[in-house]
Parts: sequence; structure tokens; C-alpha cells
Amino acid sequence: MPGYAVIGGMWGDEGKGKVVDFLAQDFQYVVRYSGGNNAGHTVINDKGKFALHLVPAGIFWSSVTCVIGNGVVVDPSVLMEELTTLQEASVDTSRLVVSERAHLIMPYHVALDQLEERARGSGAIGTTGKGVGPAYVDKVARVGIRVGDLLEATDEETFLPRLEQVLKHKNAIITKVYGGEPFLVRDIYRKCLEWEECLRPYIQPTEVVLQDAIARGENVLIEGAQGALLDVDHGTYPYVTSSSPSIGGAYTGLGIPPQSIVGSLGVFKAYCTRVGGGPMVTELNDATGEKIRELAWEYGATTGRPRRVGWFDAVAARYSANLNGFTSAVLTRLDVLDGFPSVKVCVGYKADGKIFDRFPASISLMSRCEPVYEEFEGWDQPTASARQMAKLPENAVKYVRRLEELIGVSIDIISTGPRREETVVNRPFVRR
Repeated sequence: MPGYAVIGGMWGDEGKGKVVDFLAQDFQYVVRYSGGNNAGHTVINDKGKFALHLVPAGIFWSSVTCVIGNGVVVDPSVLMEELTTLQEASVDTSRLVVSERAHLIMPYHVALDQLEERARGSGAIGTTGKGVGPAYVDKVARVGIRVGDLLEATDEETFLPRLEQVLKHKNAIITKVYGGEPFLVRDIYRKCLEWEECLRPYIQPTEVVLQDAIARGENVLIEGAQGALLDVDHGTYPYVTSSSPSIGGAYTGLGIPPQSIVGSLGVFKAYCTRVGGGPMVTELNDATGEKIRELAWEYGATTGRPRRVGWFDAVAARYSANLNGFTSAVLTRLDVLDGFPSVKVCVGYKADGKIFDRFPASISLMSRCEPVYEEFEGWDQPTASARQMAKLPENAVKYVRRLEELIGVSIDIISTGPRREETVVNRPFVRR
């Protein structure tokens, strides 16, 4: 069986964790290909409520092997803490595999992330301060330290000089540019030894693991982090993440051939949210936006920051669908809109006296855009917890059908609540 990808259609926080947890029951592998612990997937099941930051959301199914691919940057301390939390909830974590080629987020990366963001002042990007960006910088600069390098950490003569060389450069930036406190090489070296002892059983050549699984015909579910509009190449640059959360990142972030992915599922909320800086054409800075935020509790799983809220942006959604080649779509949080007298969808942008329906690359242009809306009658009957399309109110169904037309992709799954069973399946995502 080939692979299927689940990708955030907008700026992240679309509810991918619930979707992956729901779909994982039909897969042997659930794999993560990009980002770091700046992403958070919330999963609610019979074991409790979990905020996952690195471990794929398939970990709760005993038949699933979870893989952290080479495209992910891993903070070992965060991963160890996450594993402990899962183990305390009686979740078997022995089924996790971590790529030896994945890069490490070191303590100096976290410090640099926070110092750099502070120095930007009013021009801050809105990073989570978790060290993700600086870790990717070191990866591209070819001075990064990888997960597999931990296996050599006990060889002090080999590992320590390399760490000293990197830290000398980082400490110079931290102290001379930002006025921060330097790190001691021995402190970081001790941490590396602790990480090696804990993580050694999980470290493998994951590209081989996945290539072999695909060759055997096993099901592979590819879990995206963040959203396509945060892609460093195709998103709202520079207000983006440091990796490629769109479909292209899955190939380089896992080491699998292009023909192995035959389906991609775009996850969209019934409205829009965004965390951090950058333009958001449909943003609602009013009582309606605040109502949606509080009803849906739109606060970041990783940082706790309030998310910016707006009406559904079909211009951005269609751009994302074309970029990723979505073969199906999921609509989440439809129940949040229950009881609104009317709901709106942005079908075009207006700027400089012109109306257009294409997502602009220019941040300057996008910041001047105003939304062109279509308005729909709301629905009084609840969609919350519905499990069949026939149980949804007529106006809610009309809203869903119009979104399908505007995005250009069939909405095959509708999430009507945070639990697995609160799901409407119109058509199976995996083609038998």
C-alpha cells in the first residue's frame, strides 16, 4: 500500500492531531517529516488528553509504528519528557523510531531563537522561541549535530572537539551580538551523554525502515506539522516556519520516492486562525472574532498564545489545495459555528482598486488586501458530535458544499468534535 499524507491547509492548528489519530487505525506506520516542537497536536482519546509536539499522533494505536523522519529537528529534552508523559499514561512508546539523520535542537539554538526574536522588536516574526529556526540554519550551514551523532558521544576524543568548535562560534554571537550568557561546553556535553543513554534504543535509519515498509505493501500515514501557508518557500514569507510543511517536504523529510505518495488530505478549519505575525486578510478584530476564539478555545497547544481568528479564506485554501495536490479535504471545527446568525467566506481579495482571486506572493500587497465576502445563513440546529451527513442542518451542508466548490476539492471528512467518534465520513480517504 502506498503512502497517504495529512497536511495542514492553512497556517497550522487545523486539527491534524485528531484527524491523524482517527485515521491511524488503518495504518501500520504514522510518520512525521518536518518541523520541531514548535508544532503541537492535541489528541483526546480513552487514555486522556495529550498535547504532542514531536511524537506522531498514531502512537495511541498498538498496531502502529511511529517514525520521526530526518526532516524533523529534535529537541532531545522535549522528546524525553514527552515519552515519559506517554509512558505514565500506559502508552507503549517502544514503537517509536527516530531518524539518525534528524538534526538536534541544542540549548544554544533555543537561546539564539529568543535573543534574535527579541532583537527584531516590532518586526518580530512571532516564532515560538523553541530553537527550531536556528537549528535549521545550522543544518543548511553544515555545522549541525544530528541524532545519530549522539551514538558517538561517549567517544570524547571525536565528539567533544566538534562540539567545542560549534559552541565557540555560537557563544561569540550570543555574547558579542546580543549580550547574552555563554554556554559551557562541558554542560552541553553532559546533556548529550544523557540524551544518548535515553534515546539510543529509538535511533534507526528511518529511510530504510520506510522504504522497506512500502516495498512490503504496508500502509504509511504521513503526518504534517504546521500548515502549508507557513512553508518557507510557498508560505507568507518571511512570516513562515523554517521548514517545508507542504507536500514537497514529505519526500525530502522522509527519504521516500515520489510515487510512494498517492493521496494527500488537506485539513481546514471551518474558519481561519493564525499565530504570530504576518498578514491575514480575513482577520476579525471584533466581538465576532473574540466569540469564535473563546468558543473554540483558540490558544496555541505549544505556547498558549491566543490565535488570530477570521472567516474562512477560500483564496488561500484554493492556493494550498493546488500547491499540495489535495485529493481529499477534511473540515474541522464546524460545530464552532453552530448558532451564528450568518457566516462568511472570503472569495476574493480587493487591493489598489482591483479585485483578484489569486494568493499573492507579495506581503506588502497582501497587507493591503481587503476580503470580498459571500455571506451564508447560519444554522440553529447543532452539528456538534454528529456522525452522519444526514444529521447536519441544511444550511451547514450548504456551507460545506460551497467550500468544496471554492477549494476545488471534495470534503470527505467532517470533524464535529475533538473525539475520534465525533466524525462524519462521506468517503474513505484510503482507496481500497
